[in-house]
Amino acid sequence: MSTLTHFDEHGQAHMVDVAGKTATHRRAVAGGRIDMLPETLAIIEAGNAKKGDVLGVARLAGIMAGKKTSELIPLCHPLALTHIAIEFKVLHASATSASAIFCTATVETLGPTGVEMEALTALQVCLLTIYDMCKAVDRGMTINDCKLLEKHGGKSGSFVR
Repeated sequence: MSTLTHFDEHGQAHMVDVAGKTATHRRAVAGGRIDMLPETLAIIEAGNAKKGDVLGVARLAGIMAGKKTSELIPLCHPLALTHIAIEFKVLHASATSASAIFCTATVETLGPTGVEMEALTALQVCLLTIYDMCKAVDRGMTINDCKLLEKHGGKSGSFVR
């Protein structure tokens, strides 16, 4: 099993030194969903939510959050991100699942460390923004299944869930 990299030999938390690592193209994709009432999803699809374009605002919030990850997660490196893409897929209720919006956040950089935390942060803020914009009509929404879907680049190679 690998060791935890954010602790030194004395068990103290520290920022990993990436100065000696080669800059490579790094890419990470995170995905998750927000479940809601069918009526809430209909409001989002119709574009007539009281606070405005729910998915447009959520997309911008996710992009902004991805760029600010190092300000939120104490040991993350500030990175020059080259690309952030946010995608939404509307999922209508069925016999086996609730109405939901599935979100993916894809983040890329050319650098010495990965962008998994940036993708996960962007994803979570997108879903939280949807909750914030729709909570007046549906406080029962739930954010679920947020996870890293894939990661590419760097010494450890690729991970695909």
